[in-house]
Amino acid sequence: MLRWKTVAATLVVGALALAGCSDATEDASPDPAQPTSVVIGQFLAPATFDVTQAEWGNRSLYYQAVFDTLLYGNPDGTIGPNLATEFVVSDDSMTLTLTIRDDVKFTDGTALTADIVKQNLERFKNGGGAFSSDLANVESVDAPDATTVVLNMSLPDPALLAYLSREAGLIAAPATFDAEDAATNPIGSGPYILDQSATTTGTTYVFTKNPDYWNPDVQHYDTVTMSVLADPTAGVNAIQAGEVDTMVLTDNNNLEQVEAAGFTLAQAELNFQGLLLLDRGGEMNPALGDVRVRQAINFALDREGLLQAVQVGHGSVTTQVFNKASAAYDPELDSYYTYDPAKARALLAEAGYADGLDLEMSSTVVLGEAQFPLVAQQLADVGINVTWVDTPVENYIADISAPKYPAVPMQLETNADWQLIQFMISRTAPFNPFKFGDDTTDRLISEIQLGDQATQDAKSAELNKYIVEQGWFAPYYRVSAAYAYNAETTDVTLNATNIVPSLPDIKPAS
Repeated sequence: MLRWKTVAATLVVGALALAGCSDATEDASPDPAQPTSVVIGQFLAPATFDVTQAEWGNRSLYYQAVFDTLLYGNPDGTIGPNLATEFVVSDDSMTLTLTIRDDVKFTDGTALTADIVKQNLERFKNGGGAFSSDLANVESVDAPDATTVVLNMSLPDPALLAYLSREAGLIAAPATFDAEDAATNPIGSGPYILDQSATTTGTTYVFTKNPDYWNPDVQHYDTVTMSVLADPTAGVNAIQAGEVDTMVLTDNNNLEQVEAAGFTLAQAELNFQGLLLLDRGGEMNPALGDVRVRQAINFALDREGLLQAVQVGHGSVTTQVFNKASAAYDPELDSYYTYDPAKARALLAEAGYADGLDLEMSSTVVLGEAQFPLVAQQLADVGINVTWVDTPVENYIADISAPKYPAVPMQLETNADWQLIQFMISRTAPFNPFKFGDDTTDRLISEIQLGDQATQDAKSAELNKYIVEQGWFAPYYRVSAAYAYNAETTDVTLNATNIVPSLPDIKPAS
């Protein structure tokens, strides 16, 4: 029997059955005297409302407004019911049985059925989206009756329940399956409906309360507006002008101004920031195929200096991507690579690059402009000449996935062990676009997937140490990210795995 950990809790895979509505339904209905609208600042617009191409994280709120997920990710990191009132994993972890609600309708009037859920899961798995690999271990889906869905696994997946609370669990109406406007005209069963007439694509998205929603206790507002403010300065200006009620901050350079505007800051180290050295096989840039070059890049970085310059000291330096709550975490790996330019130059010379090498990477303003000249200078000091290609934030993920660059700066969530492995390490991971792996990583990932809890913990730690030694990534630090909200108008409960809260956890102030 397999078990797996979330950041805040351990979920047991076995005869697991939970019944009732989502934990988010425990609160009473909103007080009519409270605010009926909220404005949420976002630094990313939705790339599409086609659920087969969905991304979570900073775009999750758009999807949560108009769609329901099969399961629900609670703020403490546990997984609860939602469209599926019960979920039972077999003792051998090879089947997951879901009981689907029988009182749900999409906003076009279509009733939710098990067959519609089956079709959504199959479309997501086969849809070619960046996160379609979430369901890679689902061999087939059955709908034996109107309220039962069975996922049959080719291999156990320790993160399956978590995936069904995120992008893989989004359920759209059949009318959108072949619709030409599926990317812009979502039809879901969610708490809100996209108001097309009030929405300006790429700038402002307005959602109005779904009058027929099955779970009114999570409809805290009549209107939800999401305002896209890609430039960090524009976001702070909007906060100071009272134009938004909540917003995730993309850097820590303006925290004093935000607090001076009367906003409360919720902070947590949930993400790491650094370089993703993607082309580990040397397909696009042969130099990166040499472990000594990747190690040299790590030794060239002044992490303490970057933390102070880019995040004003809010965070902690690290050279590993697994978080502190992880079984894989090793405190010694936080300082595996020290700032040592001489050692970096020696490694480059040993690898045959004594005269230096060229490296092209993308950049985007939302990651903090201060890092780009600093990283370029630190790498230039050891003989690595960086060319930055400025990229609009809305194209950044697509360019990584293409893949268009051999290495990129990025800030990513550090989730539960298996989710992180499937997010950025395995051959099918969306943030491993070159599909690179080797015998060691393949073996360890397989042992983690098939092992008991003790094996999972031990092998995750072994995998973490190996990819640090191999220089798969060049992290700078764990970011003490901040979510800002006006406490006079808004209550926010952060979740355990992402600095962006779930939409039901943004409420009027009590």
